[in-house]
Amino acid sequence: MSRQALPFSTDDVSTFARALKRELAKPDQDSASPATAPSHLTLLNMLVRAGGYRNFQHFRAQAEARDKLDRPQPEPLKELADYVAVARVARYFDAAGRLARWPGKHSHRILCLWVLWSRLETRRVYSEPEINRTLEAQHLFGDYALLRRDMCDQGLMTRTPDGREYRRVEQAPPANALALIRHLTMRGAA
Repeated sequence: MSRQALPFSTDDVSTFARALKRELAKPDQDSASPATAPSHLTLLNMLVRAGGYRNFQHFRAQAEARDKLDRPQPEPLKELADYVAVARVARYFDAAGRLARWPGKHSHRILCLWVLWSRLETRRVYSEPEINRTLEAQHLFGDYALLRRDMCDQGLMTRTPDGREYRRVEQAPPANALALIRHLTMRGAA
C-alpha cells in the first residue's frame, strides 16, 4: 500500500516547538518521573530539518526572503511631465490638431509621433492605403511615408515585411506624450 502524503503547516514554528516541548516534558502515564524534553532551540532545529532546511536560521532567512518577494513592491515614482517641452511641441500643431510642420529636434518629433499614435484605432489592422490616408489627414506637410516609417522605427506601429498590414503597438506613452495628447484633446484638436 502506498503512503499518502499529508502536508502539515503551522503559522509559527516557534510556538509549535514550545507546545511540543511541553507535551514531551509531561510525565509518562506509566512512570512517575518526568520525561526530559529537548531545549526549545533543539526542537526548532529538529522540526525545520525535517522540513528540508539546514537549521532554524536557514528556515527564517528563507521565510523572510519569501515574504519580501511576495509583498507587493511599491510603485516607482511616476514620471513627471515637462510642461515647457509640451508647450513647445504643441506649437507644431495647428488649431485643428494637424501636424503643421515636422520638427527638427528628435525629442520633439517623438512626441509628435505619440500624438499621431494616439489617433490610430486600437487592435485594428490597417492596409497601406488606409494608414496613408489616416496619416495624410493628420498632417499638413505632405509626407505620410516619413511619418509611417518613423512610427514603425520608433516601435509605435508594426508592419508586415511586405508592407501590406500596419498595426498600432499598444503601450503606455511617456508622461510628456500623455500631457501633449491631453493638451491637444482639451484644445479641441483630437
